[in-house]
Amino acid sequence: MNLTPQICRSVLNLIAKRSGFRCLHGNLLTTAQDFIISNEVLTVLETVNPMEDALEKIAPFLSCEIVSDVLQEQRRPELGFRFFIWATRRRSFCSRDSRNLVMDMLVKDGGFDTYWKILEELKNSNIQIHSPTFTVLIEAYAKSGLAEKAMESFGRMKDFDCKPDVHTYNSILHVMVQKQVFLLALAVYNQMLKLEYNPNRSTFVILIHGFCKNGKTDDALKVFDEMTQKGIPPNTEIYTIILSSMCKAKRTRTDDVHKLLNTMMASGCYLDSITRNVVLDGFCKLGQMDEAFALLQLFEKEGYVLGLKGYSSLIHGLFKANRYDEVPVWLKKMLKAGVEPDVVLYTILIRGYCRVDMVDHALNMYNEMTQRGLSPDTYCYNALMKGFCDKGLLDKAQSLLLEISKKTDCFPTSYTYTILICGMCRNGLLDEARQIFNQMENLGCSPSIITFNALIDGLCKAGQVEEACHLFYKMEIAKNPSLFLRLSQGSERVMDPASLQAMVERLCESGLILNAYKLLMQLADSGVVPDITTYNILINGFCKAKSIDCAYMLFKDLQIKGHFPDAVTYGTLIDGLHRVDREEDASRVFDHMVKNGCTPSSAVYKSLMTWLCRKGKLSVAFSLWLEYLTSRLPPSQEDETLKLAKEHFEKGKLEEAVRCLLEMNLKLKNLDIAVYTIWLIGLCQARKSDEALKIFHVLKEQQVDVTPPSCVMLINGLSKDGNLEMAVDVFLYTLEKRFILRPRICNQLFRSLLSQDKRKTVFELINRMGSAGYDLDEYLHHPISTVWNKQEINHVGIFQ
Repeated sequence: MNLTPQICRSVLNLIAKRSGFRCLHGNLLTTAQDFIISNEVLTVLETVNPMEDALEKIAPFLSCEIVSDVLQEQRRPELGFRFFIWATRRRSFCSRDSRNLVMDMLVKDGGFDTYWKILEELKNSNIQIHSPTFTVLIEAYAKSGLAEKAMESFGRMKDFDCKPDVHTYNSILHVMVQKQVFLLALAVYNQMLKLEYNPNRSTFVILIHGFCKNGKTDDALKVFDEMTQKGIPPNTEIYTIILSSMCKAKRTRTDDVHKLLNTMMASGCYLDSITRNVVLDGFCKLGQMDEAFALLQLFEKEGYVLGLKGYSSLIHGLFKANRYDEVPVWLKKMLKAGVEPDVVLYTILIRGYCRVDMVDHALNMYNEMTQRGLSPDTYCYNALMKGFCDKGLLDKAQSLLLEISKKTDCFPTSYTYTILICGMCRNGLLDEARQIFNQMENLGCSPSIITFNALIDGLCKAGQVEEACHLFYKMEIAKNPSLFLRLSQGSERVMDPASLQAMVERLCESGLILNAYKLLMQLADSGVVPDITTYNILINGFCKAKSIDCAYMLFKDLQIKGHFPDAVTYGTLIDGLHRVDREEDASRVFDHMVKNGCTPSSAVYKSLMTWLCRKGKLSVAFSLWLEYLTSRLPPSQEDETLKLAKEHFEKGKLEEAVRCLLEMNLKLKNLDIAVYTIWLIGLCQARKSDEALKIFHVLKEQQVDVTPPSCVMLINGLSKDGNLEMAVDVFLYTLEKRFILRPRICNQLFRSLLSQDKRKTVFELINRMGSAGYDLDEYLHHPISTVWNKQEINHVGIFQ
């Protein structure tokens, strides 16, 4: 087709009349040529059926701009769809504009049905269909919120002898990640690799962003490593997403964050303001304020200016690191820099002050915020309400709820009611908690899983385990029992994550993507249903009530229903079994835990040690903790101090072994005083108060506070053993630390002293008790008063 200047000039007058025509090129001759070609294409669409052969003849003169223009001008969707499907044969004809135009046509009434009708016609005419045809269909379904239809479209590609390309895979992966069906996303990704499709940067961004957004940092890091191994260098966006997720993860080490940050800078990626804010916020969320301030100093040298988000992060971090006394200083700096606080920052301040039991300060912040003309949102109200509830100020909390309910710009959420329910349960107001729970749905706010858990926990703690069970079963009504029965039966049983993933992989390989999606959505979309926290609360309630068989049955039930016991589940059950002297069963549960790949937490080991000590198995308890410490070290690496502690213990030198471990804990800043308390109390229970006293002196020597229960057991043991001088020393230590012991242990010590005619020592101790904050009148009303009379005490000058 050769367009002469004369022809072009003859159509110039028509250009202005053409509605919706966009000038796509700067050169007028080209614009006129595009216009004529576009008109000819429109004529072909209206007059030639089938259109494909005629379009092939003018294909050399087409461009993506002309394709978009034709789609915009075409008023008959069926012709526009067929033209677009033909245009997908050449990648150069497709653009974001043309895809958007087709998606707009699809989402209109009857658009999807018309598109499928055209696809069937092309299939019956043996006309080849290319992957962009389905890519745009998948994206249109996703845009309309029809994820299941998007899955179905992807699965039906094979019916049209159409193979997906990397862009199609990216589109469906995006939908899967948005719907949080990660097992399916990974299965499709693995299928993509098996079919030798090379994922591009977008593929990895979709997966990494999806995993990070949903807290699956470990999975995101695996994908990140795979991307770099395939030679695709991460850009600033990917690094920022990963860094943000790492900082939010519970078990992230700051060293790992620093390492990735250094890798990013070494690769030449630019740290923009978003990345700097993310990293700064990350260290603040981890409570690592020294590192945060060091980074801030470095960033500021490079021209970074701290804004409202940065100040908010620092203030949040200071509260998290218990450095709330520095908050006013940074607030002053912020205001001096001309940065005005917003509702988010005030919410951080209110929540922070409430957490450190400074509710008055929080209330001042609330009043200051309203005086500035800022209107509190639901998050702000929730923060203050939680502060009131934690302080036991339930009337104020309920008044705040009324205030929220009267507002039109914010509404109470399930979390708002959950805060109140928790507060009431904590203060023994179960009837009021039930009332709020029952009213929630009438108020248009359905209870969340956290709400259910809060009330079940309150009922269990009040000993009302039976009612807690009823609430638990009420949650289960929403589940689909037949689904779990079907999954847990037959030759391909699904009982754990690995077997579920294997089933999803098999469905994908069979092309049954829709079936896999429906299965995962059925598992996820079951309303408010018990989670592992719910099971843990109820198992704990049964264990405390010594209904261990019910707890054990629930433990088995949760696994059948697709949940997986965590360290808390196992630890609670182990402790419960020990409570009813079922030591062998407890050992079996522990073995089951290790076998199933659930790493026992320190809490589990401490529970086991407590029960071993109560049974007099002190050496086994000590060995168990050494085993735990060793398991925490990387393979083939054992701390020299830990090796020395083992050697001391094997030689019977308990004091030296404890000193080694304590020095190691203090050096690594991971001291857990509960461990030493368990050993000290265990030795006292075994009537080895001399050995317990050695641990006491080691802790005191290292300036580690010995706990009140340890002191009580030590005073009791030393008194029974007749070592009154040391018992008095320990009691004096409690006075120095201002521990208030119960009258019973004081009476016992005083009786032992009086039996040895140490009356003067008793009077001196009572005098010191008064100075340490004891209510002596209360103590003298207990049996201690039978040892002497008040006149004699007054004579010595105790009450003067």
